Amino acid sequence: MRNAARKVYIALIFIFLYAPIVTLMVLSFNASKTRAKWGGFTLKWYSSLFQNRDIMEALVNTLLIAVISSLAATVIGTIACVAMSGMKRRTRSVLLGVTNIPMLNADIVTGISLMLLFISFGFRFGFGTILLSHITFNIPYVILSVMPRMKQLNPSTYEAALDLGASHMTAFFKVIFPDLLPGILSGFLMAFTMSLDDFIITHFTKGAGVDTLSTKIYTEVKKGIKPEMYALSTIIFVTVLLLLILVNTAPGGKNDNKDNKEQ
Repeated sequence: MRNAARKVYIALIFIFLYAPIVTLMVLSFNASKTRAKWGGFTLKWYSSLFQNRDIMEALVNTLLIAVISSLAATVIGTIACVAMSGMKRRTRSVLLGVTNIPMLNADIVTGISLMLLFISFGFRFGFGTILLSHITFNIPYVILSVMPRMKQLNPSTYEAALDLGASHMTAFFKVIFPDLLPGILSGFLMAFTMSLDDFIITHFTKGAGVDTLSTKIYTEVKKGIKPEMYALSTIIFVTVLLLLILVNTAPGGKNDNKDNKEQ
């Protein structure tokens, strides 16, 4: 009886989580523009999606900002972790506490603060200000992912590489970097997801004529969401789902192959 109740409880959780997404995916194949009536199966919303210049421009802006900001935040965050690992424990704890503030802070406070900062420096709002904002709020997430891996490293291996004649750069990329790579990849994926999903900070730091998917959808809500947005959301969801499957299955496959060879 208890096991059955657990299964029902878990099933209800997944229904509440994924029922809206399934509804959205079904509507992307609905020939009728109204959500209350099924007009038959169609792919016209997918074809019209790629012909809609505004949506495609917002998609390109979103992907460019997400990729560039994630890469920049990953590099900066990794360097910050390496630098903090050489500091005293008390100083490192203070810096980590300061790093956690943007993650605990409300997005609207961060967005308004960045907007006021750009205004005070005379920046012209547009693609550049959005990119700088995304790099700024992505860095703490990278540090959060890389720092635990940094604490697990054995400093003796790095010192041994230096004693054997390796330069500081060679020792880092040959000894430290491979151990940090899982945390770096996790930080990059987290930063990419946060950048892709952000609306509030983008809304306060974007200029006229520059839109991302989040701001574009917000604008569309006032007029009425077009079915092309259902198609776009379905493509994004399926793409993310496939990436998650690949990321979670690939390492397992490698480990299984190693175990089989050892046996």
